[in-house]
Order: sequence, then C-alpha cells, then structure tokens
Amino acid sequence: MTASPLSVLLAADEPSAPASPEPGTVSFDEAAQHAEDAAGWVEQNWSTWLNTSLRIVLILVVALVLRMLVRRALTKLIERMNRSAQAVEGTALGGLLVNAERRRQRSEAIGSVLRSVASFLILGTAGLMILGAFNIDLAPLLASAGVAGVAIGFGARNLVTDFLSGVFMIMEDQYGVGDSVDAGVASGEVVEVGLRVTKLRGDSGEIWYVRNGEIKRIGNLSQGWATAAVDVTVRPSEDLERVREVIAGVADDLAKAEPWNEQLWGPVEILGLTEVLLDSMTVRISAKTMPGKALGVERELRWRIKHAFDAAGIRIVGGLPLVFDETPAADPSASVAPPSALASPTSPQSLAASPIPPPVNLTK
Repeated sequence: MTASPLSVLLAADEPSAPASPEPGTVSFDEAAQHAEDAAGWVEQNWSTWLNTSLRIVLILVVALVLRMLVRRALTKLIERMNRSAQAVEGTALGGLLVNAERRRQRSEAIGSVLRSVASFLILGTAGLMILGAFNIDLAPLLASAGVAGVAIGFGARNLVTDFLSGVFMIMEDQYGVGDSVDAGVASGEVVEVGLRVTKLRGDSGEIWYVRNGEIKRIGNLSQGWATAAVDVTVRPSEDLERVREVIAGVADDLAKAEPWNEQLWGPVEILGLTEVLLDSMTVRISAKTMPGKALGVERELRWRIKHAFDAAGIRIVGGLPLVFDETPAADPSASVAPPSALASPTSPQSLAASPIPPPVNLTK
C-alpha cells in the first residue's frame, strides 16, 4: 500500500528528533567537565608535589655535599700521615723504623676503605630518606634487608671474617710489604697485603696465599730490632781473660767496619759462660741488630772469632789436635827383650831344640 501525497507533505512539515551520539565519543560538555576536574585535582595537590620535590632535592644536595666533605677530610688526613712519615724519614733510624712507602700504601688502603664505607652509609641513608618522602612503608624493606643480611652473613661468614681481619691488620700496621713474618700456617716475606688475602714468599721462592681470617697469631721479624747470639765453645783449660780480650777486640773491629756499623744497633756484649763441662766451656756473645740482619751478623762474628782464635792460639773444641814441639821421652822398657821360653833348659821348648846325642857304640 502506497502513501498518499498529502501524508508525505505532513510528515515533512513535522520537526525531526535530534540524532543520538555514537557510542565511544565524548561530548564537549563532558570533556570540559573532565578538564575542570583535572585542573582542580592539580590545584589541590601541586603544593604536595612541590614539597616532595624540594625534599628530594634537598636530601640529594645534603648527601652529596656531606659525601664530598667526608672524602676531602679523609684525603687530607691521609696526606698528613704521609707528610709525618716523610718528616721522620730524615731522622736517625727513620728510614728503618718508619718506611715512607709502606706508610703511604697503608694510609691509602685505610683511606680507600673509609671512603667506601662513608659513601655507602651516606648514600644508603639518603636513598631511604627519599623513599620515605614518597610515603613508602620502609618496614617491610628493612625487614627483608635484615633477613637477607643475616642469610648472607651465615653463608659468607668466612669472607666477612677475612675482610674484617684484613681491615684491622692494616689499621694496626701489624705487618707490611717487605716484612719477614711468621703467620703460623706459613712464613716468609710479605709480597702483598689485601683485605682478604695476604701473599707471602717463602724461603724457597714459593708464594703462599694466606686468608686473613686464618691468621691467629703473627710474628713480625722486621719490626723493632733483632738479636744476634753466638756461642763459642773452647777447651776448659783456656784462660778466660784471654778469651774475653780476644772476643772484645773482634767486637770493636766489627763495630767500626762497613757495613756492620750500620747493622749493629748496640755494642757486642760478652754475656759470660753458659755451660761448663769436663771437656769444654761455652761463652755466649749477643748484640742488637737491624731487623732481619741478625743472621748475617752472627755469621760474620763466627768468621772473625775463628780467625782471631787461630791467631791467638786458642783452641776451639772440635778442631784439629794440638801438635807438640817437644819429643816425648823414650820408654826405658822398650829395650828390654821379653823373657824367652828357651832360657830354661828343662822347658819343653829347650828340650825340643837340644841336639840329638850320637849313639854310644856304632862299631864292634
């Protein structure tokens, strides 16, 4: 059924309904409302943002400035320690008691450790303060860090022990590069001192790697002074005053000779008799020397004392037997013949040696 022309005209004269918006589109009024809400939210929170940003910037600036000041103070302290070592180096025995190079290495190692610890503490504290500025609950983080630290401490307790032992060894200057030490587990010359391992070179040239945590006791043979002790054993018939005089002359000559006059830090002392036996007596000689030079001084003392005793005619026990110039008297019994069994005519030997008598009657 088709519509009439009149109905079509009436329908065209009626007002049309507004078209509905497509789904997913935002109207102008809604956009304006959203912008107004965002502006209000920013207006309400901008002061909080500004306060937080200023706090973070202030924390960073204070942490960096404090770190710089602490590192500079540590550097000046290390330079002052090096200057004091150089000042003492020019004095008597200063080059031996205070080694400038060793002091420099020790101070640099201590300074490096202190700077690292200071930087870790300052920056770590600043990081925690920045997290707190964002209203982040630090309790779970600190609890987790504590549990992780305990676990790492149990798992790497040997490493922590070695590190702490190395720090205290360096700070207390127990030994340094070039020292001769006895560490219990190994002995030799110190090649390198680290925070975890100490390297020693043995007498045969081998390198020992000793963990600092394993060193329970340390004997430094290169600090202070050493003692050279020599025992001289002579016959008990020797004149003690003569022996003392010869040894005193050797000691005076050694104290004036190069380079022994620098290695001797005191006079050579004759301590006296340490042992008196039926066939020998022992005289002990002692002297203070430079660290590590006692063995060389002992060898030189023995060498010179032997030459001096030979020149003075003093016999050392264990040497060659004495040669007497006088000819011993002849034994008077040496010219007397021993008694003979043939001297007795009735002895079997004499009867056997007597001639056989001829027969009484050989002819008739």
